[in-house]
Amino acid sequence: MAKEKKFVEAITAMDVDFAQWYTDIVKKAELVDYSSVKGCMIIRPYGYAIWENIQKYLDSRLKELGHENVYMPMFIPESLLQKEKDHVEGFAPEVAWVTHGGHEELTERLCVRPTSETLFCDHYAKIVQSYNDLPKLYNQWCSVVRWEKTTRPFLRTTEFLWQEGHTIHATAEEAQEETIRILNLYAELCENVLAIPVIKGQKTEKEKFAGAHATYTIESLMHDGKALQSGTSHNFGDGFARAFGIQYSDKTGKQQYVHQTSWGVTTRLIGALIMVHGDDSGLKLPPKIAPTQVIIVPIAQHKEGVLEKATELKNRIGNFARVKLDSSDKMPGWKFNEYEMKGVPLRLEVGPKDIENNQVVLVRRDTREKEIVSMNELENRIPQILEDIQNSMLESARKLRDEKTYTAVTMEEFKDIADNKPGFIKAMWCGETACEEKIKEVVGVTSRCMPFEQEHLSDKCICCGKEAKHMVYWGKAY
Repeated sequence: MAKEKKFVEAITAMDVDFAQWYTDIVKKAELVDYSSVKGCMIIRPYGYAIWENIQKYLDSRLKELGHENVYMPMFIPESLLQKEKDHVEGFAPEVAWVTHGGHEELTERLCVRPTSETLFCDHYAKIVQSYNDLPKLYNQWCSVVRWEKTTRPFLRTTEFLWQEGHTIHATAEEAQEETIRILNLYAELCENVLAIPVIKGQKTEKEKFAGAHATYTIESLMHDGKALQSGTSHNFGDGFARAFGIQYSDKTGKQQYVHQTSWGVTTRLIGALIMVHGDDSGLKLPPKIAPTQVIIVPIAQHKEGVLEKATELKNRIGNFARVKLDSSDKMPGWKFNEYEMKGVPLRLEVGPKDIENNQVVLVRRDTREKEIVSMNELENRIPQILEDIQNSMLESARKLRDEKTYTAVTMEEFKDIADNKPGFIKAMWCGETACEEKIKEVVGVTSRCMPFEQEHLSDKCICCGKEAKHMVYWGKAY
C-alpha cells in the first residue's frame, strides 16, 4: 500500500504550486518527457494519442467543409520571409536560422518555419490565374519552430505540432466568412469535444497576428485563473496577395488580388485539457477525446474465471467504446491510482462476487461515483454514463469560468481584482492602444479579446475616461 500512496503523493497540490502540479501531471501521466534539446519535448504515446484524437476530429470536419491537406517545406529562404514587412518583424525574435549545409556556408540563410504564410503565398502566386481557380482551401499538419525564451510542455515549446490552414478567395466577403467559419469550428472542437468553454471574439490591433487585417480568437480560462489563447483565425485581406503578387482574372478579364485567411490550433490544447479539468489525483479527460474511455480492472484476477470474464467484457465493450483491460500483476489499488492519474473517464471493476451476481462496478473519474450495473445492461449504461461525464465536465468548467469572471468599472476596482482574484475581467475600453498599454503597465493584464457578445458596462473607458467603444475581456495569460 505504501507504493500506491507514494504514486499520488508525488503530485504537488494545485493550490500549493500550480506550475509544479502541471509539470508533475505531464510527467506522471506519461504525456511527455524532456528531450536533450532545451525547450523541446518528447510526446509519449499516451500524449500523442490525445493529439491524434484531436487531429482525427478536426481533420474530418475540415474535409467536410471542403479543405484539402497539403505539405509545405520546413525551410523558408530569407528573401521570401522578407516580402511581407509586418510579418517578418513580428516573427524575427523567434526565428531559427540554418546557415550551413554540411561543411558549406549557404549563400542565403534558411528560416526553419515558424509559420508557413510566405510558402503558401509563393505557391499560390504560381498556380492561380483565373477566378475558376478559386477558392483554394488548403490545410497542413506539421511542426513549427519558435525560439522561445521560457518553455513549458504543450503550452510553449521551441517545436510544437499544429495544423495551419491557408485559404485564398475571390472577395473580401468570402474571406471574412471563412475566417469566422473556422473560428466557430475551433469553438465547436473545444466545447463539444474537449469540454472547454471558450469566449469568441476579435483581438485588438496591438494583439493581432503580424501582417493580418484582423485576428479572431477563442479564449479559455484555466483552473488557476489565467487565460489561454486556444485557437486563432486570421483575415489577411489582400495584404499578403499584394506583397506576393497573387492575382486572378475575374469574369470580366480584369486582374484582381485574392483575399486570404490563415488559422491554426496546436498541441497547447492538451495543456488546456490538463489545466481546465485536472485535479490533485491527475488528469480528467472528457470521454470524446480520451484514448481509453473505459479501463477494466479485474479484482482477484488469479481466481478461476475472472480474467476470462474480463476479456469477454472487453470484447463486448470494444464494439461501442475505446476500452483497455489491465491484466498486469500490479495490485488493484495501484491500478486505480494509475488510471485516475491518466484521466480515464470510466473504470470497470469485476471480481468473483461480481461474476456470481452477473454485475460489475462502474466508477466515474470526474465525480468518483460508483454504480453497480448488471452485465446485461452494459451496452446501454456505459454510453449513457460517458455522455453524462462529457456534459458534466463542460458544465463544471463553465461554472468555474463564470465564477472567476469579474466586472470592473474603475481603475482601482480593476487593479484590486487583478491583484486578488485571478480570472477574466470585463471592462470598457476606448479603442486606443495607449490605454491598452497603460492597463498592462498599471494593472498587469493584457486584452484577451473583444467578445462578439458585447455588454454595456459603462459609458467610459476604464483607463482614460473617454467614450468607450468596446467591452473587452482582460486577464493574465499563458
